[in-house]
Amino acid sequence: MTDHKIGTREEWLKERLELLEAEKDLTRRSDELSRRRQQLPWVRIDKNYVFDTDKGEQTLRDLFAGRSQLLVYHFMFGPDYKAGCPSCSAIADGFERITVHLANHDVTLSAISRAPLAKLQTFKRRMEWTFPWASSQRSDFNLDFNVSVTEEQTTRGKRRVQFPS
Repeated sequence: MTDHKIGTREEWLKERLELLEAEKDLTRRSDELSRRRQQLPWVRIDKNYVFDTDKGEQTLRDLFAGRSQLLVYHFMFGPDYKAGCPSCSAIADGFERITVHLANHDVTLSAISRAPLAKLQTFKRRMEWTFPWASSQRSDFNLDFNVSVTEEQTTRGKRRVQFPS
């Protein structure tokens, strides 16, 4: 059994109101971070990234699926993983409902992982997902965008901080 503090209603209310203020502060900071993320400069990408998808081999441009914006979710599922990251999986459960809304705003959502396509497809079927999911296993996409590290970088404790040319 959990050893939990027992208090009065007044103690609970006082602590709950303090917590509410902290939550509001966190929301304000999160909103500011989101605003800053949206103001990041756009950068032209000239490198020809190729992905394996349910539709066959596709380029980064192809992943846009004719829309003007692409929202990439870097789903942690490496080549040696047995399954997708549990936290990423919980987040991805919401993709099924949001993809239609994003599409109506000229945005395509695609998850991208380093695992081979066959592993992604097996996991996707198991989870009963239908959203687009691409394998970047044969490209430097994840490394170039600083969402993966090499074994050497892990050993040295350094992340690559450079943008693809």
